[in-house]
Amino acid sequence: MPVDDRPGAPAAPDATVRPTRSLGEILLEGGAISHEQLSEARAEHDRSGKSLGRILLERGMVDESALVRALATQIGLNFVDLEEIQVDPSAASLIPADVAKRYMAIPIAFEEESLVVAMADPGNVFAIDDIRTLTAREIRIVVATRGDIGGALERVQRMDRDVEDIAAAAAEESEEEATAKIADAIDDAPIVKLINLLITQAVADRASDIHIEPQERDVRIRYRIDGVLHEVMRSPKSIQNGALSRLKIMADIDIAERRIPQDGRVGLVVGGKSIDLRVATMPTVYGEKAVIRILDKSNAILNLTDLGFSDHNMERYERSFTRPYGMILVTGPTGSGKSTTLYATLNILNQEDKNIITVEDPVEYRLAGINQVQMNNKAGLTFASALRSILRSDPDIVLVGEIRDRETAEIAIQAALTGHLVLSTLHTNDAPSAVSRLVEMGIEPFLVTSAVDCVLAQRLIRTLCEKCKEYYQPTPEALREAKVPLLADGSAPRLFRPVGCSHCSNTGYRGRMAVHEVMTMNEEIERLTVERRSAEEIGRAAIEDGMMTLRQDGILKVIDGQTSLEETFRVIV
Repeated sequence: MPVDDRPGAPAAPDATVRPTRSLGEILLEGGAISHEQLSEARAEHDRSGKSLGRILLERGMVDESALVRALATQIGLNFVDLEEIQVDPSAASLIPADVAKRYMAIPIAFEEESLVVAMADPGNVFAIDDIRTLTAREIRIVVATRGDIGGALERVQRMDRDVEDIAAAAAEESEEEATAKIADAIDDAPIVKLINLLITQAVADRASDIHIEPQERDVRIRYRIDGVLHEVMRSPKSIQNGALSRLKIMADIDIAERRIPQDGRVGLVVGGKSIDLRVATMPTVYGEKAVIRILDKSNAILNLTDLGFSDHNMERYERSFTRPYGMILVTGPTGSGKSTTLYATLNILNQEDKNIITVEDPVEYRLAGINQVQMNNKAGLTFASALRSILRSDPDIVLVGEIRDRETAEIAIQAALTGHLVLSTLHTNDAPSAVSRLVEMGIEPFLVTSAVDCVLAQRLIRTLCEKCKEYYQPTPEALREAKVPLLADGSAPRLFRPVGCSHCSNTGYRGRMAVHEVMTMNEEIERLTVERRSAEEIGRAAIEDGMMTLRQDGILKVIDGQTSLEETFRVIV
């Protein structure tokens, strides 16, 4: 059956490509149409001579996206949804806008030595040759709808226009004039559109942070997606002061102060979701750097079952947080998901008969039914002072954002010893190190063993993209080196590895999950703590007691096909 003959519809990129399946078969297998619809369209095709694709589209049996996806499959090319992926502005700028519109083509990403170009008509060999000549790169063609390509071109051009307008305006004004006028022109200035565009795109790309970093000759903008930084654009140096001033005004920060770090907060609604932004500025040699932390309030209602707990670890952790008193510590480096785990735990414990009070710096998410206290060091409200007041407020459960010093540790331990359930965090690399850290802070070992009931250590690892991950058989040497256990029948497991597709922005990963180790206190661990033994000795005793290490939990998630060996070893030593 011939490929669809609509103007601009995908066709075979050259005469050597021959469809192996009909368009109707592909749409039927994908569930886009029914047998009855296919029979009806084929009958119309026989009567009128129109292409099957045109008939299906005109009758509303399929939408353009489904049709183009099937056509791409028919000719052996990948389909991309440009509404779901991030177009690299530096790639898109390699061909002029008029050429892109004429050919309905847009470069979307770099791939080693080649350029990935989305086209509505991949059979246009003249367009492919022109783009190859203009960019001086090898071209890899993917297919997209005309509407998606037009929308992507408009978004890229709009960003370019805004940046150009900002650069031109900034070049005409001195730094002092720009700072003085920004408050007056803040509602309609192009800089506002640029900042809004950066935030909207970051939310759409599931970014957790936006980094705006002044360099010697330009400004670099990066998003942190799934824990990894990706550069998204470079802007003219002249927008630097305007962008920082706009962010400071949004976050209620002093725009005239550029010598010291500052921080503030913004509440926005982006794409129908309520978003909190934490803005932090820091002076660097090339000007002020800003980092915007994006907090999606909907994440605060996560269940523990969504966080990657294995059945073994969940059982051990649940035994601890369902007890009426004691201390539970969650450990790990910054950005390892400690707060998310504690919030998910509080969601389970949050009941009418419980008085829950938290003391945090900062309060990341607001939880209904829970009394949350924000630190204010300037006013003298520290973790220690707030914790003293909390204990006079008849709490059942207390969450301390972080144990940073001996005073806070002492009060938290006393609270755990006097009938309260205390949850807190520590910055240690593993669970056994937590009890040693408390002792090093000056807490008596016998108090640590009496108060601490459970230590949960965790890391965040990226999960493999479900749409493109692939099986492979690792070598026996690689399995031995990684200490991957054999299956029950003695055979080596088949593992998954990342590939990369439009759904995951060609990274091979989409989303993150946690790996855990749960250490519960027993007599042997208590004895070793009182004797001030090393964290290594305490760790060996915990493993004998059934603790699964971070590495072991990560390997199990690799065997389950949730992540890769490379990602596990990137995060866990």
